[in-house]
Amino acid sequence: MIDVAVYNKDGKEVESIQVDEGVFGGYVRAALLKQAIVMYHANKRVGTAATKSRGMVQGSTRKLFKQKGTGNARVGNARTGKRVGGGVTFAKVNRDFGKRMPRKQRHLATDSAILAKLLSGSVCIVDELSFDAPKTKDFASVMSKLDINRSCLVAISEYNDNLYKSARNIPKVAVMPVSDLNAGDICNRQKMLITKDAFLSLINKDNTEN
Repeated sequence: MIDVAVYNKDGKEVESIQVDEGVFGGYVRAALLKQAIVMYHANKRVGTAATKSRGMVQGSTRKLFKQKGTGNARVGNARTGKRVGGGVTFAKVNRDFGKRMPRKQRHLATDSAILAKLLSGSVCIVDELSFDAPKTKDFASVMSKLDINRSCLVAISEYNDNLYKSARNIPKVAVMPVSDLNAGDICNRQKMLITKDAFLSLINKDNTEN
């Protein structure tokens, strides 16, 4: 069992939650986690880099001079990649770098990422995290009181506009509902801040699936 402390917005511990490792798969599946992170980064690649091949460059297709008898090296037309203004020899083309994983593997990888954060003590649970109006200063104050001064993923039970707007101007901080969590976003940040109701819903969801 893992004991995880629950704090209020003032940074004071109010209670603790015991979590069974079995809820998140029992152990960290390192190979599966790496596969999910590779997929996460691959799917972020745009893949629109392109250069012109010799067939795309405008110009005559006439051979500049005959193959033999001139004393010069043999050469083709003016669009060859050996000449200035010609096409690129191995031209880049648009390509899709996207990768896919089965749904169950993605869920297992997400559970492994959460478990890895729990085992390393990088998860901070807060009893509630809401603001009456969008204000970056208030959110930064909560982060400071919870001793979070590095990159952080904030997980909440459902989308909160005031919270999102309060956090969007803070570098290396992302806010998302627990339903959108994935291994890439979790592992891409040092800390994970999650509300108590979101954490309980995450545990209950995993128990229901198991």
